Amino acid sequence: MTPRARVRVAESFRRGLETYHSAARTQAQIARDLVLMLRGNGAPAGFAKALEFGCGTGHLTEALVQSFDLDTLYLNDLLPEAADLAARSVAPLCPKVLTGPVESLDLPTGIDLIASASTVQWVLDWPKVLDRLCDALAPKGWLALSGFGTNQYHELTVLSSGGAAPNYMDAQDWPRILPLGMELLEIRQTPIVVTFDSAREVLRHLRRTGVNGRAGDQWTREQLQRFETAYHDRFEQDGKVTLTYDPVMLIARKA
Repeated sequence: MTPRARVRVAESFRRGLETYHSAARTQAQIARDLVLMLRGNGAPAGFAKALEFGCGTGHLTEALVQSFDLDTLYLNDLLPEAADLAARSVAPLCPKVLTGPVESLDLPTGIDLIASASTVQWVLDWPKVLDRLCDALAPKGWLALSGFGTNQYHELTVLSSGGAAPNYMDAQDWPRILPLGMELLEIRQTPIVVTFDSAREVLRHLRRTGVNGRAGDQWTREQLQRFETAYHDRFEQDGKVTLTYDPVMLIARKA
């Protein structure tokens, strides 16, 4: 991601920071499901050293500390205020907050678990970053990640109304970029269709979760009306309109 694009993404999430935790119900469910996948694939009861990047307001953080005994948990986010917020909820497990883009993080070594939910779609050179992360894993270390597939927000894509991240990957794309020495234990891609009363409520939802697309733009009354009409014409079902999430979740282990 270019520095300019990164600033725009950061500002978008900063605007939605106060409302993200309560509004991002789908992301919260994805985080819980990712932890269930980790447990279901035989992860140990605890980890000595764990890293969560892109922690946001702490949906995955909460699920991890509720499900595993963690001695040390490093938290990272692009927004310092988001990482600080998540860290406060798990102190004293978190000795250090690592702020900034994951692409340039000074990673701890010998990590037993690296986890992230609903983040990797924002990392442009993801295969290179994935290599660095897996290098930082200890032998037998675990990887638990989720991003989004190419059907993410397809309603917005059809209407050419933004909302896209730079790195959507489907489940079949992941095995070819997983570094040598990593065993893929499970990968799952199951769309989640959320309904809203109106297209304007879709825009409000995107704004409250910081994934603005064009939700943060200044639209004229005529542009907004055209968007609402087109959205209802294409995606209204039983008086509701849909918005599709396309989560891809992966569990892998280092040899």
